Amino acid sequence: MAFIEPTILSGRGIELVPLAPEHEAGLRAAAADGELWKLRVTSVPEPEQTRQYIDDALAMREAGTRFAFCVRDTADGTVLGCSSYHDILAAVKRVEIGYTWYARRCQRTHVNTTTKLLMMTHAFETLGCHVVGWRTDNFNHASQAAIERLGARKDGVIRGHALRRDGTIRDTVMYSLTRGEWPEVKAQLLYLLDKPR
Repeated sequence: MAFIEPTILSGRGIELVPLAPEHEAGLRAAAADGELWKLRVTSVPEPEQTRQYIDDALAMREAGTRFAFCVRDTADGTVLGCSSYHDILAAVKRVEIGYTWYARRCQRTHVNTTTKLLMMTHAFETLGCHVVGWRTDNFNHASQAAIERLGARKDGVIRGHALRRDGTIRDTVMYSLTRGEWPEVKAQLLYLLDKPR
């Protein structure tokens, strides 16, 4: 039995469903909103690579190392982007959250906070994780700020850690949140989501 079983997570007008081939057109449209594949520090697929992106995610799910979700608007089913559990370590009950991107119109809205709240709640309260982690490019300052807004703590930087799409080598900034920190972080995220916008 896999550590992460297929499930649907939903709340506050957002629905996370297991990523599948039928989401290809929706992901293409979401990525086109802002031409996100042109960003140097992200992994958003170019339009013609979207099917391969999905196939790779499904192969990683089969291998037990990644579980990708398609993020949709509950009201009309519009694809807003995606996010994944990855670097899944079932033996120590640790997952990371990443491969996250949204259509430009969803950025700086409640979408990311809601998505992460749903994923962290599932990780800590259903999967029984001890730690949830994040990683990002050292030059992706928007991502670092978003991770820190979620309440994660910076663990450090792994230098010369991975290749970017342009062939340069990146340093990776690592973050984590422990089960003991989760109740306070959850309360804060709910407070932020409930504030009038």
